[in-house]
Amino acid sequence: MTSAAFRFLAGGVALLAAACSTGNEPDGPDLSVILASEPAPTIDQYGLFADPSGRELSEGVVAYDLINPLFSDHAAKHRAVFVPTGETISYDGEEAFEFPVGSVLIKTFAFAPDMRAADVGERYLETRLLIRKADGWQAYPYIWNADETEARYAPVGGKQTIHTIAPDGEAVEIAYAVPNRNQCKTCHQSGDEIVPIGPKARNLNHVGPHDVNQIADWTARGILAGAPAAEQAPAVPAAYADAEPLELRARAWLDINCAHCHKADGGASNSGLFLDWHETDPTGWGVHKRPVAAGRGAGDDLFVIEPGAPESSILLGRMESTEPGVLMPELGRSVLDHDSISLIRDWIAAMPADAG
Repeated sequence: MTSAAFRFLAGGVALLAAACSTGNEPDGPDLSVILASEPAPTIDQYGLFADPSGRELSEGVVAYDLINPLFSDHAAKHRAVFVPTGETISYDGEEAFEFPVGSVLIKTFAFAPDMRAADVGERYLETRLLIRKADGWQAYPYIWNADETEARYAPVGGKQTIHTIAPDGEAVEIAYAVPNRNQCKTCHQSGDEIVPIGPKARNLNHVGPHDVNQIADWTARGILAGAPAAEQAPAVPAAYADAEPLELRARAWLDINCAHCHKADGGASNSGLFLDWHETDPTGWGVHKRPVAAGRGAGDDLFVIEPGAPESSILLGRMESTEPGVLMPELGRSVLDHDSISLIRDWIAAMPADAG
């Protein structure tokens, strides 16, 4: 993969004019920088990484993953969490855990020349920080330079063109978009607040990067309080684990990919489509539900989900589109996710016509 394939195309004057790092990297996470009123110009100043390229985590920063990651144009994602010494995360069985002030959620997006071997020749593009300040969460995007020696704050986001081989073997050109700060807020919206999306019991309750169940691991590390034993905590199935029930896998995929907007206090609440894992009414999922605010995204179809007829279901039609104003999700995707399309198509096709 050439460096041109990853060249930063649009980031704005603010990115070019960001202040340079002092070179005095902190020894571990620096709460004075983490809790400062303004974001640091470069990501190294937070002390979250032990090396300039962001490959090694500082002591006290813990890698984790989700059973079903959000699809982002095939990007690999590296997640980590920092909790200040002596503080703990409060367990919640349904919503995102409650993190203490000073906590940081870290997510780095990366591509390799061939995503079938994502760790070979991997290149970091951006790292997003979600920081728990005294007055709530703040989202800060950082873009890595071509040498991957520095990531600078990029409040206006940016665009990069990526050429890679997708996990299914297809050669793809991706118009990858780094979100600006307002777009970060769009996905993380809960009422008037910004909240984390992924760190919920049902997404964390599996064996993670440290080869141990993450609920048990976080408890043993002393960063999570109030959690039950892992076998008593909620869990969702891996979306592509064929041995698990199809409906549960489809709903687990919708939960992580769509429910952050499609919920009662989310950005797409006006759609009346609620895709959270805990939604029990099939009409809320879209079964025999006429669209409320789909616009031209509905095409000629009558229902969000027409049981037994995926080809006539608005939900699948929007997943199969890459046209702005039609495609769903609206942000973070420019190419087709063939695995999820097959999953949702199979789910709808298996529904009896009188479902709902």
